[in-house]
Amino acid sequence: MNTLLMIYTKFYLLLIGFLIIRGTESTGTCSKKSSEDCASSTSNGNKYSEEANGEFEKYEAIIDAAKREYEPCTDNICKCYNQVISKDLKPFRSGINEESIRNIKSKGTKYQIIDNKLYRENDCLFPARCSGVEHYLLKLLHKVNNTEFILNTRDWPQIFQHHGPHGPVFSFSKTDDYLDIMYPAWAFWEGGPAISLYPKGIGRWDQHRKLLGQVGNETKWNDKMSKAFFRGSRTSSERDALILLSRENPVLVDAQYTKNQAWKSDADTLHAPPAPEVSFEEHCKYKYLFNFRGVAASFRLKHILLCKSLVFHVGNDWIEFFYPFLRPWIHYIPVERDASKEKIKELLEFFENHQDLAQQIANNGYNFIWNNLQLKHVDCYWLNLIKRYTKLLKYKPTLGEGMKEIVGK
Repeated sequence: MNTLLMIYTKFYLLLIGFLIIRGTESTGTCSKKSSEDCASSTSNGNKYSEEANGEFEKYEAIIDAAKREYEPCTDNICKCYNQVISKDLKPFRSGINEESIRNIKSKGTKYQIIDNKLYRENDCLFPARCSGVEHYLLKLLHKVNNTEFILNTRDWPQIFQHHGPHGPVFSFSKTDDYLDIMYPAWAFWEGGPAISLYPKGIGRWDQHRKLLGQVGNETKWNDKMSKAFFRGSRTSSERDALILLSRENPVLVDAQYTKNQAWKSDADTLHAPPAPEVSFEEHCKYKYLFNFRGVAASFRLKHILLCKSLVFHVGNDWIEFFYPFLRPWIHYIPVERDASKEKIKELLEFFENHQDLAQQIANNGYNFIWNNLQLKHVDCYWLNLIKRYTKLLKYKPTLGEGMKEIVGK
């Protein structure tokens, strides 16, 4: 009898142990998972809760509405870009006189096109930036009438609409608070941000476009790492939430600060050693990429959209000439510039659980940049901008004193 009782007892204990093990596996605990999988499942542990599902439905509705309202440019993209030129020139539709040019001469570098030759005042604040602009101006000399304009090569726009001198200044980026006339940035050719990976500046968009387009197509969606990625300097505190989220949840986000020109100590990178810079091609290994403005618009956006990764674009104030044709929830995911760590995490978790939507939007962003932002479109924009601007001049420009001729290299 005692022997039979011992057998029953052992059997009972084995059965209980078996049920405990099965229960552990079925509830998704980490006994048989890698630490990374475990952390991922723990961080998303409530993703199927009623509250989470409610948030997910909200995003699905926003995306559906964006699709219904989106009307893509069906014309030649250069004609579509004319809408941006029209808007920027509207404040000057009554005409531009010599006095208005004199009033804003200090806001940039003066250029003239006289008798099919290009001239510039002797001094240029950023020679590489001027050279990047001149590459395009030299190509249109025989297609435009005599003209002159003030071109700003600083990082920020010059003509604040609410006060100060008003006049037609060309700038590469602006917000709605400024009346500057946008032109394609110098960095499409040369003079872009210089970092250790690109010591002469990013430059040569045609080369980056070809390389990143190839990498974006060769890197399959399912082979990308399922985490958000960012590398950049601490230009503004708007980037802090993502950096702090990465430190709390490195499985979900890999975001670190690099050095910038003002870096003095680890305090300038939120009390962590600065991370090394990472090439654009390396960005393409991740499913989710973050874009933040710099001092003005960031040159990064057009590059990372070619990765065929889902781009989270933070803030909507600063634009370049092509931004108005990139639509939130269609080509990228908009993120408020003061978004909290929790809000960013919520967005990432939504797309982690809606991979078809994530890949679809990523492909939309890629297709727009690949098809509509080639160097021939930059040429076309410059030509249309100079022609339409010149028609507004109320006087006939003559070659100014001290102007030097710019010739091709």
